[in-house]
Amino acid sequence: MRSAGTTPRGAAGEQQAARWVQGMFGRVARRYDLLNHLLSFQLDKRWRAYTVKQVGEVLRRPGARVLDLCCGTGDLMLALERARGGPVMGSDFCHPMLIEAQRKSGRRRAATALVNADALEMPMADGSLDLITVAFGFRNFANYRKGLRELRRLLRAGGCLAILEFSQPPNRVFAALYGFYSRVVLPRVGALISGDREAYTYLPESVEKFPGPEELAAEMRAAGFDRVRFDRLTFGIVALHLGYVDGKEEAR
Repeated sequence: MRSAGTTPRGAAGEQQAARWVQGMFGRVARRYDLLNHLLSFQLDKRWRAYTVKQVGEVLRRPGARVLDLCCGTGDLMLALERARGGPVMGSDFCHPMLIEAQRKSGRRRAATALVNADALEMPMADGSLDLITVAFGFRNFANYRKGLRELRRLLRAGGCLAILEFSQPPNRVFAALYGFYSRVVLPRVGALISGDREAYTYLPESVEKFPGPEELAAEMRAAGFDRVRFDRLTFGIVALHLGYVDGKEEAR
């Protein structure tokens, strides 16, 4: 795999990388929604809606247990709750993000439950979930392979994993334009609004280091997922990966 996990500047090893990411998200939590919508030109809402649609069959199963991992301020979690018409769990290892998610859930009277936990070591039993979604959080894992194995452990037979993540556009011309925006424009606007240039410098750097859709799909298969596929969205700046658990075998 191109990178074992996220590698922020100055972080040596998985523990330091995880602490850096945790602190960074904590600093920008209050402005996170505004910047997401602004910097994506509101496209983040479409990407989440597309994700909800693609997992609809699993989401609406009677009694299905659903977890939005790395839920941040709760946008995808709440979209899943609305589509399901029932409870959805959200988890994040950044407590300030969960505070924002709790505020948002309370205002909307959503049937959600929030858990402060590390995605690499979730406090849940094997085969206890039917659907796990991760929107723009998997890229920040300190160890991608360990993360995939952990998510596979949590899913029961018939379950589904959906990873919505930034990617590199395959078209060279569009990739050059997007590269200029992400490396030059995005850090300046992000710094101006959030007061934290480092956070919005990390974003494009982490996307450039992240495995491409084909490589991530291969890693999902190696971790034990079946019927793995991905869809490129918005000229390939984002990709939605889906993987299922067809058999009854134990997680690999």
